[in-house]
Amino acid sequence: MSKTNRRDFLKCAGRGAAAAALVPGAAVSLVHGVKPREVPADAGLRLGMASYTFREFGLEETLSMTKRLGLPRIAFKSFHLPLESTPEQIRDVASRVKAAGLDLYGGGVIYMKDRSEVENAFDYAQAAGMRVIIGVPAHELLSYVEENIKRTGIKVAIHNHGPGDDVFPTPESAYQRIRGLDPRFGLCVDVGHTQRAGVDPAASIRNLADRVLDVHIKDVTAATGEGQTVEIGRGVIDIPAVCRALLAIGFSGAVSFEFEKDGKDPLPGVAESIGYVRGVLAAL
Repeated sequence: MSKTNRRDFLKCAGRGAAAAALVPGAAVSLVHGVKPREVPADAGLRLGMASYTFREFGLEETLSMTKRLGLPRIAFKSFHLPLESTPEQIRDVASRVKAAGLDLYGGGVIYMKDRSEVENAFDYAQAAGMRVIIGVPAHELLSYVEENIKRTGIKVAIHNHGPGDDVFPTPESAYQRIRGLDPRFGLCVDVGHTQRAGVDPAASIRNLADRVLDVHIKDVTAATGEGQTVEIGRGVIDIPAVCRALLAIGFSGAVSFEFEKDGKDPLPGVAESIGYVRGVLAAL
């Protein structure tokens, strides 16, 4: 890369990161007085929010902050829509999400340890109009989960949880168990936990492309079990490589921010993270 092109690239990335978090779709100027084409907020990816980020906040605050961040879609953790809710309660919450102008595309992480929990997860998702369950089903229940996928048409994306998780530590560990099942049974690649397991998340996305249905994007301090969530761009994950991999496979699912740091005050950190990713996408 020439010095001039590199300088332009860095200007684009830096200004995109600074401008794009709370002003989606903002144009990035490469040189003074010259305005390039507008870059869409998601720049080829469908960015969203994993509501676990706002686990210390109620429903209305969660919706408000997600909108403020310019993210049009959200997946609910049970903090914001309890799994034991009645169908009427679920439909009421779903209507409030829609009225806020957000797409309640999925729910999770939802654990499924027996058949009744599988059935409840699908009933819950169906009542809410969710298209994806981000889940962790027990190994012996995978065929039963597949039956419910075929019955309802709702996708299931298995979420990996990194070292220390005996069920699905890596995307590959889930892929090997579902590769022969219905194609709507896939993966939610958590890039942070994947990196913590010592696996390159960009390589996982490319290698397992046919089953990647959802992504949790984040950064971590170390590629070990001791790694902790940090603002995207401050950690060890090669986020540009992750974005390139998703674009290369033509990923059409949600890339949702799951910010596990600063539970009582997550907005600054997640805004910085979103700005960084949008800056990277604009530069790419």
